[in-house]
Amino acid sequence: MKVLKFGGSSVGSPERINGLIEILKSYYKRGERITVVFSAFGGVTDSLIKMSKLAAKGDEKYREIFMAFSKRHQDAVNDLVTDPFKEQALAEMSQNHEVLKTLLHGIFLVREASPRTMDYVLSFGERNSAFVVAHALRRTGIPASFLDARLIIKTDKSFGNAKVDFETTNKKIKKYYAQHPEIQIVTGFISSSKGGLTTTLGRGGSDFTAAILAAGLDANSIEIWTDVDGVLTTDPRKVKKAFTIPNMTYAEAMEMSHFGAKVIYPPTLQPALEKLIPLYIKNTFKPDFEGTYISDKKDPNDLAVIGISSINQVALLTLQGSGMFGVPGIAGRLFGTLSSAGISVILITQGSSEHSITFAVAPSDAKKALRFVTKEFEYEMEKGLVEPIKAENDLSVVAIIGENMRFRPGIAGRMFQALGRNGINVIAIAQGSSELNISTVVKRDDEAKAMNALHEAFFLSDTKELHLFMTGVGLIGSTLIDQIKSQSQFLKEKRGLEIKIVGLANTKKMAFDENGIDLTNWKPILEDSDKVSDMGLFVSQMKNLNLSNTIFVDNTANEKVAHYYESILESSISISTPNKIATSSSYLQYLRLKNIAAKRGVQFVYETNVGAGLPIISTLNDLMLSGDRVIKIEGVLSGSMSFIFNNLSKENPFSKIVKQAKERGFTEPDPREDISGADIRRKILILARETGLSLEAGDVEIENILSQSALEAKTVDTFFEELEKMDAHFEEMRVKAEMENKALRMIATLEDGNTKIGLEAVGTNHPFYSLNGSDNMIVFTTERYKERPLVVRGPGAGAEVTAAGIFAEIIQIGNYLS
Repeated sequence: MKVLKFGGSSVGSPERINGLIEILKSYYKRGERITVVFSAFGGVTDSLIKMSKLAAKGDEKYREIFMAFSKRHQDAVNDLVTDPFKEQALAEMSQNHEVLKTLLHGIFLVREASPRTMDYVLSFGERNSAFVVAHALRRTGIPASFLDARLIIKTDKSFGNAKVDFETTNKKIKKYYAQHPEIQIVTGFISSSKGGLTTTLGRGGSDFTAAILAAGLDANSIEIWTDVDGVLTTDPRKVKKAFTIPNMTYAEAMEMSHFGAKVIYPPTLQPALEKLIPLYIKNTFKPDFEGTYISDKKDPNDLAVIGISSINQVALLTLQGSGMFGVPGIAGRLFGTLSSAGISVILITQGSSEHSITFAVAPSDAKKALRFVTKEFEYEMEKGLVEPIKAENDLSVVAIIGENMRFRPGIAGRMFQALGRNGINVIAIAQGSSELNISTVVKRDDEAKAMNALHEAFFLSDTKELHLFMTGVGLIGSTLIDQIKSQSQFLKEKRGLEIKIVGLANTKKMAFDENGIDLTNWKPILEDSDKVSDMGLFVSQMKNLNLSNTIFVDNTANEKVAHYYESILESSISISTPNKIATSSSYLQYLRLKNIAAKRGVQFVYETNVGAGLPIISTLNDLMLSGDRVIKIEGVLSGSMSFIFNNLSKENPFSKIVKQAKERGFTEPDPREDISGADIRRKILILARETGLSLEAGDVEIENILSQSALEAKTVDTFFEELEKMDAHFEEMRVKAEMENKALRMIATLEDGNTKIGLEAVGTNHPFYSLNGSDNMIVFTTERYKERPLVVRGPGAGAEVTAAGIFAEIIQIGNYLS
């Protein structure tokens, strides 16, 4: 025997009922013995409650709801039942509705709906539902019989949540089924007292009916048919990648339900659990899907964690004080007081010092708990032995669940690492010795983020989803987007990284999509966005979305954007940027940003600040971390200046080459940033700071190679006019260097704590002589690399290499978060 139960969503319309009839026909064809429990049609229980409340208030609008209720069920009979059964079914239902109509009129007259009366009113939902389905099944040739559960399930008179008399009930079930071999279509939720009064079984009552029948019939299994694919790893509304758990134990199912999984209600499983009857959770709308199988057996080779669940809102209260240490009975008094007040405790945690006890309750109980506990410990508080109760609100409980956790070391470590790397602060922790679950209390705003981070850590450890918020979609930004798009499949398949750009902004517009902006169509999406660009709002939206593995990418050279770095890092969001302003501003600010990143456990990376995609900063850091000492750093740090002096010739005068460099994107929009040495100053300053020197921009000595009129030109166009006047000067320098078999190079030098930048002519024996194109070159002279300095060389400018450098940092951050 199998006991099947169909919920309200499964019988929400005639079309859905026809679908479940096909499911039952397949069981019948296979020769299986079944009995089927039905809930009321979807929404009917709520409408019965509403019409009762209106009637009790003397509001005649209850009649309209009753008429809609009556019509809905009559329409269902007309749609589902055929002759010769239809006329009889309609007559019986009409008579049934007359009883309900009279009952509601009585409530209207006395202005009261007692729990006893309400149980009788609510019974009409399940009675109508099972009645309609039983008659509909008969037309298909299935010998179905309507069974009013009040005939077989006996309870006390605790109306609204009656207690079952299992001894009497089991005898009646066995006797009834022995005398009625037809397929019984049973009303869920309802029962009756020994005197015959209608009672209901409380929350999850129809599931309870199925479990009671299964226990009484010694069934082989119970099948709960609902509108989801079984028990999911977590709440799909908060974690989009949630998937079905194929197998779990009763204990795991109980834990998942306690923490908010709505598929099953723990007390309803008790009769089945006592007889070890396995349970299936299946989807009415996908009958071929296997769903979830729940039993007493656990595969020790299965996953350590099978689910992540949460309680959305809790309040945390803490009783603490020096007078609690070593005093027996404190916990007994505390929880006895809460029990006498009728307050359910969700979570308890206590340190071994006995200095404090922290417990979580529903927010609706928080003030009451505070009042009762304060009164209980009033004497101790007056004497200073116990502190006033500390209360914290707007919190959530997030738990990982799995029986196999007890067999696997390192589960808690992985959990807290996943939360920590995403900047989620754990306020309280609880774990029982059974190791069935580890519960954490976090800020309510962090609930979904925590669930996503944990789901990724335990179920998608082979895939890490990164959420990018990118500002600046010019040459570098658009190139980076193209690179991410072209490499996305490879990264997902070979490196387990899925990169989603969730936010985009330029100087005019900004756009967001929590599921990831379509990278094949990002330009029109941004252009057509109705959101005007505002960096403050952009950063606020990034914080408010609070997604796991968030990375902020700044592709601008904008000082205003850099001002938000501190706030972003404080929100535990990593940053990758080629923007040199933050790292080359005051040393105090540079140090502050580095320290905030370290404190928050996030990455603040800016490799592309110096040398575009070349590994210059990382090489320097590796040298120092490994114990080497830097003696001297020399560098051609400007790809644009390298390009300019590599291509300077009689045919290509200085002003012409500078224009070409600007057109190719090698220089800043205003080339004076490069030629004046300002950009190189930022780069050598950053390198000096990375070595540990506390230098400021004013400490860098720069040899000026531009005329005062060129430097002070009001526009870029005017600047180029002034620059043409200097062509002869630069040609003279070029000829002189060429005659000496030398090449002109703009070189930055760091030595003995001093930095300088100047235009030098270097001979053939110098590493910089052989530079070509827009190449950068850095020469590190260290204790280990003294005789033969370490050289890093490659393209130091251009959108492709700069974007590639940022892309590499994004992957680096992704690996760090893993």
